[in-house]
Amino acid sequence: VQLQASGGGLVQAGDSLRLACVLSGRTFSDYAMGWFRHPPGKEREFIAGISTNGRTKFVKEHVRRRFTISRDNAKDTVYLQMNGVVPEDTAVYYCAAGRNTGSYYYSLTDEYTFWGQGTLVTVSS
Repeated sequence: VQLQASGGGLVQAGDSLRLACVLSGRTFSDYAMGWFRHPPGKEREFIAGISTNGRTKFVKEHVRRRFTISRDNAKDTVYLQMNGVVPEDTAVYYCAAGRNTGSYYYSLTDEYTFWGQGTLVTVSS
């Protein structure tokens, strides 16, 4: 099983970028997906979650106006669209997968079984 995240990099404040994460080795549509981030010197935090069918989504309030989570089950991929990034968005971003038979997302670390390797997003001011 592998979760491969991509899309990170060095960007300027105000830019947009889209992170992508591909799940292989499992049936993607059986898994709720989530994005977490780990800023330097801080604890890892849950950012967004999405149900197996994509109908139920959640984005943390402090980034809700700028971030969007989505998924394409045909491509086994979950996305995190980040608009208007600010230096405080600098972090390693992780995707995670948790098997789920219901139409809901997970928000706790322990609810996720598989984790990607992380992709670094650095926002310069």
